[in-house]
Amino acid sequence: MARRYARSASKDVQRAMHKRKAGTLRKSKGGRGGKVKSRRQAVAIGLSEARKKGKKVPRRKSA
Repeated sequence: MARRYARSASKDVQRAMHKRKAGTLRKSKGGRGGKVKSRRQAVAIGLSEARKKGKKVPRRKSA
C-alpha cells in the first residue's frame, strides 16, 4: 500500500511541533494571532505548510 503522506511532510509537522514546544509557533500570518497551545493545531499548521510547498498530503476533510 502506498504512503498517504510524504516523508518530507512529516518533517514539516515535526518542525511545527518543536516550535510549539519552544513556544514560538504562532497562529496567524505575521504572528499576530498569539501562541499555539494545542498539539492538534500544531499538526494542522505543519500539514498546511507542507501543502503550500506542494508535498504529498491528503486534502482536508470538508465539513
